[in-house]
Amino acid sequence: MKAIVQDRYGSPDVLELREVDKPVAADNGVLVRVHAAAVNAYDWHVMRGDPYMARLMLGFGRPKMTIRGRDFAGRVEAVGKDVTRFRPGDEVYGDLGDANGAFAEYVRVPDDMVEPKPANLTFEQAAAVPLAGNTALMGLRDVGRVQPGQQVLVNGASGGVGTFAVQIAKSFGAEVTGVCSTRNVDLVRSIGADHVIDYTREDFTRNGRLYDVVFDLVGNRSLTEFRRALTPAGTLVLSGGGVSGGGSLIGPVGLILRGQVLSRFVRHRLLALTATPGRENLAALRELAESGKVAPVIDRSYPLSEVPEAIRYLEVEHARAKVVITV
Repeated sequence: MKAIVQDRYGSPDVLELREVDKPVAADNGVLVRVHAAAVNAYDWHVMRGDPYMARLMLGFGRPKMTIRGRDFAGRVEAVGKDVTRFRPGDEVYGDLGDANGAFAEYVRVPDDMVEPKPANLTFEQAAAVPLAGNTALMGLRDVGRVQPGQQVLVNGASGGVGTFAVQIAKSFGAEVTGVCSTRNVDLVRSIGADHVIDYTREDFTRNGRLYDVVFDLVGNRSLTEFRRALTPAGTLVLSGGGVSGGGSLIGPVGLILRGQVLSRFVRHRLLALTATPGRENLAALRELAESGKVAPVIDRSYPLSEVPEAIRYLEVEHARAKVVITV
């Protein structure tokens, strides 16, 4: 089969389309014929080995997992002997987590990392959902504990996670403010934001408005600035996983660490998000999609052979919403 393979860390030039062995479904998993995959900031950071300390887990001298890509959507090709939920031909989607391997014609997936695809979404739309949608869902539902009627601000509302966060917060009954650049104001408004702040013209930390939950996906403000935008008992959710483009994770991670220390001494809830993939959240996201409450926004699509160009676009052009790969 064809797959995008990475033997060393570096620029998108280290990614190569190659013929590799077709995987076999494990006893507790399925083999999926991939129809679409999605590009995430995660893929860029693994490709670069950024931050450097992450290579202790990713592989110090070279990546342990050589095929890139986490999010996928496709059809079940074969099932393991212990799997009863699926049969060949079923349309599915999922997130491989740190195992990677979605930028390929076939991928083997554990049973607990895959769910039926939302019936109303194309394969390309479905592939855009798992990692970004799960990050938004866990950040707002599990960490932020968003309630109906609350004021929620999403910093980085036009990105892959941000476009899901705006819609999910609205589905929870919140009044949502999205922060983005001038070119993305109409996009963020079109996905349901009640208010949109153009950060080139207005500073949300100094305009006097207060929010019950601030969901930060950029890491471009200090804790003092963020706290200035919170109600007295407000919650700041910090997610390094939302970083997009060519920015390093070092800044957002440092902000998260400082927030964990400061949270012991202040009334505000300053919380870090660690989003973990799994079938329960995939099922929840499917329900949101099928009910029409969440619709993936796709910026561009590329064929499998052009994954390096897709990741380069994500790095350099600050892609809006999601970039997908058709296989």
